[in-house]
Amino acid sequence: MKAMVLKKQDRIENSPLKLKELPVPEPDATEIRLKISVCGVCRTDLHIVEGELPAHKMPVIIGHQIVGRVDKVGRNVKKYKLGERLGVPWLFKTCGICKYCKSNRENLCDNPMFTGYDADG
Repeated sequence: MKAMVLKKQDRIENSPLKLKELPVPEPDATEIRLKISVCGVCRTDLHIVEGELPAHKMPVIIGHQIVGRVDKVGRNVKKYKLGERLGVPWLFKTCGICKYCKSNRENLCDNPMFTGYDADG
């Protein structure tokens, strides 16, 4: 697969993002894989690229405004079907135990992980 990879934060005019050919990931039993149709770039991505937000994961595949279709499902996945169109949120994962998560306000989680920042986009 092709992906824009950030290995070192730098000003955007110095071209820190590099187009790379990477192995296609295989989903585990509880995951799905999307064939990406489109991935937008927003100011948050540029903050990450240029170092205005500290690096959490390097290298990282930038991007969190993602839409694609399910092209593979793990053996235990029942909710999603092949060909289904999905979007990927900025909020990759939450702790599930803080007061915000327990009150259905995961967007305020004390220990969040973000797509394209803590996890590959």
